[in-house]
This record gives sequence, C-alpha cells and structure tokens, in this order.
Amino acid sequence: MVRWVLVLALISGAAVAQGGVATAGTTETRPGIAIAEDLPEPAGAQFVPGATNVIPAAGKAATDIRTRSEAKTLAAAGTYTCPGFSTVDDATPLSSILQDTYTWGGFKPYKVGNGSGNINWKLNPYGNPSWYMWFHSLRWLGQGITAAGQGDTNALQHVTAIVHDWVLDNPYSWKANVGAWESTMHRTNVLICTRQAVLAGLQVDTLPAQYQWLDSALLNHATFLVNNWSGAWNHGTDESIALFGVGCTLSRQDYKTLAQQRLAAGITTAIDTQGSTNEQSTAYAQFNYSLWGRAVDVLKACGADPGTTINTRRALMANWLALATNSLGNLHQIGDSEVVRTAPVVGTPLEYAGSLGATGIAPTDRVGMYSAGYVFGRSGWGTFANQASYSIRYGPGRQLHGHSDHTSLTYTARGRDILIDGGHAGYQNDVWRTWAKGPFASSAMTTPLSADKLPATKLTRSLLKPNADFYELSDVPGTGISRVRGVLVLNNPDLIVTLDRASSKTAQQFQTLWHLPADQKATVYSRTTALAAKPGEDTRTILFQVPYRQALPAGAILLKQAQTKPIQGWTYPNINTRLSAPTLMFARSGTTASILSFIAPVKATGAVTYTTRWSGTTYVVDLSVAGVRTSVGITAGGSLVRLA
Repeated sequence: MVRWVLVLALISGAAVAQGGVATAGTTETRPGIAIAEDLPEPAGAQFVPGATNVIPAAGKAATDIRTRSEAKTLAAAGTYTCPGFSTVDDATPLSSILQDTYTWGGFKPYKVGNGSGNINWKLNPYGNPSWYMWFHSLRWLGQGITAAGQGDTNALQHVTAIVHDWVLDNPYSWKANVGAWESTMHRTNVLICTRQAVLAGLQVDTLPAQYQWLDSALLNHATFLVNNWSGAWNHGTDESIALFGVGCTLSRQDYKTLAQQRLAAGITTAIDTQGSTNEQSTAYAQFNYSLWGRAVDVLKACGADPGTTINTRRALMANWLALATNSLGNLHQIGDSEVVRTAPVVGTPLEYAGSLGATGIAPTDRVGMYSAGYVFGRSGWGTFANQASYSIRYGPGRQLHGHSDHTSLTYTARGRDILIDGGHAGYQNDVWRTWAKGPFASSAMTTPLSADKLPATKLTRSLLKPNADFYELSDVPGTGISRVRGVLVLNNPDLIVTLDRASSKTAQQFQTLWHLPADQKATVYSRTTALAAKPGEDTRTILFQVPYRQALPAGAILLKQAQTKPIQGWTYPNINTRLSAPTLMFARSGTTASILSFIAPVKATGAVTYTTRWSGTTYVVDLSVAGVRTSVGITAGGSLVRLA
C-alpha cells in the first residue's frame, strides 16, 4: 500500500491523504483536511545563504498553459489541496508542538517558545541555515495542523497561536531575513493548510472573524511572491504553485493568471528538450519531475488547462532519470544529491529502473549523452546485479546545485560502488561544503596550485560500441592550463581506462583523484598499483597507472584518507553523515602531465597483468583482467580504443 501511494504521488502529485493517511481501493474517509503525499524533496535548505537565487527563464515560454473557458472554470474553481509538509514535520509530534519544541535534521529537539505559542523567531541554536529555514517555513507544525483539522481544539488553538505569532513578529516585507524569505513559498502553503484546518476543525464553510488574519497573511505572502520570483528552477516552480494556491483559495484570478504565466515561462528552461534539469543535480532532477507533476494537478484542480508541454518535458526527464540510475538502483550521486533511490514510476522508463528490472519495460538506450553535461552509460539492462554503470560530467559551468565536477566519473560494477563522488555536505557555508562542491571531491584530474575557474567543458569526441564506450573531454580548469581527459569504459571485462593530459604555462601539481567507497580499505603497493577492498567481500578493485610519455616519479600514487589540512578522503552519503573514505592520488608535477589510469573491479582472488608495445603509431596495452584478455590502444590522435 505504501509503495502504491508513493508511485501515484510521483506520477502526478495527485495522491492525497485524509488527515495525513492515504488508502488504496477504498473511498472511506475520516474527518480532516486532504493532504497531498510528500514529494521526494531533497533534504536540507535549497539555497546558499547570501547568494543570488534568481534564474531567468531562457527558453521560449510554453503557450498551452491557460485558463479554461468560463463554464469549466466555475465548475473546477476552488480546489487546492494542502500540499503537505515534505517530512519536515516528521520529527515534531503534536506533543512537542504543544510545548513549542521543534526538531529537525538529526539535531536535538529545541524549545523555541514559552509554551503558549510565543516563539523566538530569531533562534538558530545550531548555526545551521537549513534548521533555520525550515523553522521559518512552519512546516514543522504539520502534525498539529493535521490534528486541528480533525477537530482537536487544543491543537487548533496552539497551532494558530504559533502561526499568528509568526505573522505578528515578521511583518511584510521579511526579505531582509534570508531564512524567512527563502521559505516564503513553503510557509504560504502552510498558511493555506492552516486555513483549511480551521474550517474543517470547526466544521464551518466561512473563515470566522477571529481568523481573518490568516487571509491577510495570505495576501501579504502573495504580494511577496508577486514581487520576488526566483525564476526557472524548483524555487520558482514552488513559488508559482503557492501563488496559484492563494489565487484558488481566495478567488483571485490575477494571482492564478500570473502563476500560469510563470509556469509557462519556467518549464522550458527548468527541463530542456532532452529532459535534463538545469539544476545540475540528480536528486533535484527527481524532485523536479514530481514537482512539475504537482503543478499539472494543481492547475487542473482549480480551473486551468496545464496543456501538454509540461508532461512532454516530464516524459523526457523520466527517461533521463532512468538512464541516470546506476546498477544498484540509485541515482548517480551528482551535485547537491544525497544517495537517493530511483522512484519506480509506473508506466514510465523509471518503473523498470526503479524496480531493479522487476517490473516495467527497459529503456531502449544503453547510453545517454546530454548537452546539459551528462553521460550516463551501462553494460546493459539485464539483471541489475550483473551490470556495470557509469556517469561522466561535462557541459556548462557550475550553477545552482551543481558541483565543480567536470570530467569526473562515478562507476558501479559487481553489485557495488567502485568510484564515488564526495557527496553532498549540506548548505552551511563552511570548509566542508567548499570541499564537497569543489573539484577535489570528484574523480578527476585536479590542479591544486591554481584557482578553480568553474570551466565549461566540451565533449569533443565519442564512439559507442557494444563492448567499449569512448569519450574525450576538454576544458581550461585554471588560468593558463589546458586539460583533456579520454575515457574508455569496457564490458567483459569490467574496466575503465582514462588518459589525462594537461599542460600549463607555469609549474603545477597535477593530481588525478580516484574516490573510493567508505567501506573499502585501500593499500598502495608500488608507484604503479593500489588495491581497494572491503574485508571479507568477494570483490576488490585494482587501480594502476601505466607510464605513457612520462616516467612515474617517486610518490606517483598517494593514499589520502580522513585528512583535514587540506581536506581529503571523505564522503557524504547524506548531509548529516560524513564518512572517512580512501582517495587515491595519481600525482605529477611540472608544466605537463600524462596520466594513464586503469580501474579494474575483479573477484577477490582476481589479478590483472599487462604488457605494453607499439603497433605503428598506436601505443598498446595488452591486459589479462581476472583471466579475460583484451587490448587497449592509444592512437596518435589520443583516442582510446579497444583492439581485442
């Protein structure tokens, strides 16, 4: 039943719960307000404090989102379902609300008021922007609002006292308070939910006079949303939905019309013609897929025609997300993304990807290359545990939820992570977020003596074959530095080969980093070879480099783990968990570098041997990978090719 509810919510955002409970196959309801199922909203605040968060709509606006004819509008008007509280309320039960105690994100419960609903809205005891933003969102009151709608008079009195206290203590405009500002769209929805709970709890159809402040607050929030649109990304979409909700609730067609116009302007930038999100994060892509589904349902329910553009772009994104699913059933961890499962949305390619192939139909493509800066590939769509999968980043410079991760790889094989990303450290402006979103948290060649230029990276060449995929990427990661990475991904045997070439006008350190899972122990055996394995597991990864046009110096392989000066050797599977994880560094120094790397996941008893030779102008590495023989060549033009 839970899975049915989740899938339905992700398809369209239409699933609702009476008093917070949804059931399948029955029409029976109990007193309370209808509450939509939570969307897969990424954890933490969705903003960087102090940064500009407006993304102009760059694409041609959709022309098919419009108000319906008058007769249909009158028949459909007035329905806006409380959109829920996005799990922010999960840790704050009604008993805590009645004591003015708020809990979020693994932090200890904190008493934020005097016990009578008089709250100190300036509190931020943990110095965490996410804690503070969700505090001002009022979403933490969700369980109290649900109870109030079911007729609990104590809950109604206390929740409305807290909400009213926010309104009194934070008069319009609250833009100078970044936490209150950034949570406006969420708080707008909480105000609507509270209004619905008052009507349902008191069993009346018209808002009583003593609660008219709720409508005044909604008008102020609508004014704020009218004057402050974040544009074409999830914030702007959320804001438009909330503004439409005020228009629906208070019968303000002007609000609804403006919200429709903004949704029409935003959709073609937020999701491009290949289905990529502009937010540079796989987790936010999944959230946007569901959020735009919610937009469709909201428009339909209150007299507007959502047209076809939104669902057309969502269908493209569903395929994008399916290809972005690794062989473990998770989205490749890219950008501000925790380790997130792919949702098995029925009737889309996501059903197959999210169910690990148990149901649905497999996508037709084995590899996806997207101009927004992603390559997603896999050995095949057969039994997931037997497949390998990879991601490569390139494209436009970093923005929104993106990281400085260009040319980096993630890789899964043999039923486990092989190469990982440093992950998502949350939104607190500290050294950990700086590291996690910077180049040194990714499996790429880095130049630590130069400032990161946040480069745009080109995919200059690619060639796909059934048993080997080749890509070449180039960019300028720092002033006076050129960087070219060739990537060859083999199937049978599972093997990744990269050739990193770089040159600089001044002497540099060149470090090709390989980030390994936290559950593995890594050991450096020589200046060519290192091993990584989880004790007792029947898989190990052999990482080695072959001298190519450059001798290997002493210290050519270094192991970095759990270091703080500088930070290296960590991973964040989620924003509240930082784990020590081995990072192998293939190092050079000078004005040029040529680093030829091999990453081979094999059985625990498997070995890799190789010899090298020249065949004309092609440099050839003949390998035996756990008994499977193959040869890899580097052509005179720098292409990596599988020869046998």
